[in-house]
Amino acid sequence: MTRADRAYARRLAEGQAGCYGSPVRAAAIDLGKVRVGLAVSDELGLMAHPRPHLDGGNMGRVVEQLSQLAAAEGIEVFILGLPRTLDGREGPPARRAKDFGKRLRDRSGVRVVLLDERLTTKEAHERLAAGGLNSKERRERVDSASAALMLQAFLESTRRGP
Repeated sequence: MTRADRAYARRLAEGQAGCYGSPVRAAAIDLGKVRVGLAVSDELGLMAHPRPHLDGGNMGRVVEQLSQLAAAEGIEVFILGLPRTLDGREGPPARRAKDFGKRLRDRSGVRVVLLDERLTTKEAHERLAAGGLNSKERRERVDSASAALMLQAFLESTRRGP
């Protein structure tokens, strides 16, 4: 997350960037070709809650569904996972995420913040396994669990400052 994104997140958390001082809502997206993980913050911006994943087969449809979510629930910022290699480089999946983020921002009018998502899927798998879920149950929930991990990290960064 850039310094400008952290400053924006702080203003959001303090109610300064939201409309009329209303509570800020954020949503996180773990973009996949098969499933798109989704998590949404609570009304106070304290906790990330996983939502059922979206079908990743049609990105235009996903953009439309997320735009509708933003309008219905007052989402003011989307956190989009930026897949990087372990050494920090950006490959085709990162370019795909950036293109998706631009489409989402243009369609929804909501700010999109890119957040490094390295190892979030691995951590989500481990947490779901520790919770007793079998491999099929983990596969169904891992994308949204990963999105929730990213969103929680973003929410906590807004409270820590730069």
